[in-house]
This record gives sequence, structure tokens and C-alpha cells, in this order.
Amino acid sequence: MMPVSDTPASRLVEDLAKSFAGEETVTAGELIKRLEGRGLGLLLIILALPICIPNIPGISTLFGLLLIGPSLQMLFGQRQLWMPRLATRWSFKNETLTGALKACVSVLRKIEFLVRPRLLVLTGGLWLRYFGAQTLLMALILLLPMPGANIIPGIAVVLTGLGLLQRDGICLLLSFPVAVASVTWVYFGARYVLNFLMWLWMQTEALWAGLAVASGS
Repeated sequence: MMPVSDTPASRLVEDLAKSFAGEETVTAGELIKRLEGRGLGLLLIILALPICIPNIPGISTLFGLLLIGPSLQMLFGQRQLWMPRLATRWSFKNETLTGALKACVSVLRKIEFLVRPRLLVLTGGLWLRYFGAQTLLMALILLLPMPGANIIPGIAVVLTGLGLLQRDGICLLLSFPVAVASVTWVYFGARYVLNFLMWLWMQTEALWAGLAVASGS
């Protein structure tokens, strides 16, 4: 059974931000340690929502990597959270983390009134494994160096986290079309980049061929 909470997500995130007061830097491992036991839903929100907020640069790759752990826990029904050791050693300024968490609080306060327990069957069992696989896919997409590929999968993970944290099956259902949109964006984006590279290669070959003909004459 997944841990759930009747406390608003914004208050949980606000309490987490206050717990880091007085620290200069925070490692990813310490962040994960303080989140353990508060529910995977909150962990997903903390790791994904900052990715969706502009002006918080440099965290999408790190948080995408950290999302692999909870997604595997959901997928395989593990009791203990696994994280890549290298990722847990990464650190960032407390000011950056606190700013990201405060931005999360502001966003959550605007949307969490819509979230409430419903369609509880979607929050456990085989459905939980499906949303674990979906979250894993979104985490892998977040690792791609593709412009504009961060926000959409981030939103999908946030919806999943809200659904798990507050037992809202509607939020979980809404994450599915957002995840599909993310995969579609990556697919067509990758095709565009590949076609552009092929065109650039052909133009380069034509240029070299022209220079060879000119030099030979």
C-alpha cells in the first residue's frame, strides 16, 4: 500500500523547505533521505515540479536521474528506494533548492484545491506498476538533451505524484495523455533533428565535391 497524505501537498513542500534552513549546500542524497517515509507521491512532485517552472536552470538532468529510483520502486513494488550512488553525491546551493521549493509551493496552492480522493482503484495494484513504467519513461526523456523536452514529461510526473499523494485517480488518468504528448514531441523532435543532420551532411558533401572539381580544373 502506497503512503498517502491528507495534508495539502503545498504544506508538505513548505515544511521540507524549512527543514533545510541554515545549510549552505544540500546533496541530492540528503534531499532523498528527508523525503523517504513521506510517500512516493511527494517525492515525485518535489523532483518533477521544479522542472516545469521556468528560471530554475540546471536541474532537469539531475532530477530526471533521481526520478529513476522512485519509478523503479513503483514498477517492481519495492519497499526500499534505490538511487544511483553517483547522483546522490551531487550537491547544489541551499538557496537554489529553497527557491525551487518555494516556487513549487506557489504552484501547488493554485491547483491542489482541485485534487481529492476519487477512483481509488487506480492508486494501487497493477495500475501502480503501469504508472511506475510511465514515470520511468518520463525520467528517461528528461535525460535527453533536447530543447523543450522537459516541461511536458515533468507535468506528467507531477500529475502522477499528486494522484498518489492524495489518492486522486483522475490526476493519474490525466497524466496518461500528457505522457503520450511527451513521447510524441520527442519522436517528431528527434526526426526533425535527424533530417536536419542528414541535410547538413549532404550539403557538406556537395560543397566538398564542388571544391574538389574547382581545384582540379
